[in-house]
Amino acid sequence: MKIQHDLQIKFGNEYGPEEERAVIEVLRQGAPTSGDACIQFENDFAAYCGTTHARAVSNGTAALFLSLLGVGVKPGDRVLTTPLTWIATAAAGVTLGAEVDFVDVDPVTYNLDPKKLEEKLTPNTKAVLPVHLYGQCCDMDPILALSKQHGFAVVEDACHAVGAEYKGRKAGSMGTTGCFSFHEQKNISTLGEGGMIVTNDPGVFETIALYRSHCTRVYGKSTKYCSLDETKLPMGKRFWWQDFDDCGYNFRMTDVQAAVGIVQLRKLDAFNQRRIDNAAYLSAGLQGVPGLTLPCVVPGNKHVFHLYPVQVDPAEFGMVREDFIYAMMNERGVKVGTHYTPLHYSTAFRNRGFKKGQFPVAEAISERLVTLPINPRQTREALDYLIESVRQMQKR
Repeated sequence: MKIQHDLQIKFGNEYGPEEERAVIEVLRQGAPTSGDACIQFENDFAAYCGTTHARAVSNGTAALFLSLLGVGVKPGDRVLTTPLTWIATAAAGVTLGAEVDFVDVDPVTYNLDPKKLEEKLTPNTKAVLPVHLYGQCCDMDPILALSKQHGFAVVEDACHAVGAEYKGRKAGSMGTTGCFSFHEQKNISTLGEGGMIVTNDPGVFETIALYRSHCTRVYGKSTKYCSLDETKLPMGKRFWWQDFDDCGYNFRMTDVQAAVGIVQLRKLDAFNQRRIDNAAYLSAGLQGVPGLTLPCVVPGNKHVFHLYPVQVDPAEFGMVREDFIYAMMNERGVKVGTHYTPLHYSTAFRNRGFKKGQFPVAEAISERLVTLPINPRQTREALDYLIESVRQMQKR
């Protein structure tokens, strides 16, 4: 049954003939890495976000890592984020040798709670990573005010929230950097993987740009990427010379991905509007179901619904979360997800001294939280089937 098949595909966007033509055109050019298509995608993306700089990278994880490196995070620094996120957010700090700690979440939006942030700050707090979870921006004004007061960098994890807005400002444009993912499950994608970093800070941008590609500087008249001042070159190296400022990484994007990204970005607002419309339709259809807490859209926010989260209260709904997930899949053919298990429950962070009970709001929410299928392809028929399926579970 096509409706059931569509409701087992929980996420993702859609590709069309425009993306096919873009791929073929780059293939005919030899499919370079980080060439003209990447430059155009970066320029278009920076303009969309309202920032001065953007750098395309291999994935959202690379974007987070390079951002923390760009703002100067080093061993011994302290990095704060939310326990309700994918591990890449916290792992970015860990892999740079930082001390990572968590801030509990707001019970309504499930985002990092700014009211609980200040008490976790210490003199060595170097960066805070607010995560715009499920497609809705964090309450950024108090976070930015604390940043100005205490001197830490704000690295926005906007991997769920491309195109989302907070009081008229685009997600990713408010902090020191903004990080985006173009994984196949995100609101736009660049052939399964990809990412972007945006910033208004030229120094941070230069560091990110260097470390993305082996910290390479190339000098000489034979390349468009470098200085033409031959007096700076070592003797015997006139005309062309390659140097490395440090030992960096290879987190580059290919031009085939970027060409698709250029097209996807043009479609982004339409894709997001379909998600917003579908979410509104789901909320109207599920309103009043006992024991079901629907997602909240904060006034002034543009929520782009990367995911559609609901809480299932077993006492009122009549079914525990795990039974609901199983029954939806096996009886109705609808794939329901769980996003996320708190990171301090994981082996990686239990081994770093965290334990259950430290972040009670996130823990309580995670025990009841499920995500229903939402994507731009859903028809009203599929949404009606989803609504009917959830209501039937509650009546059992």
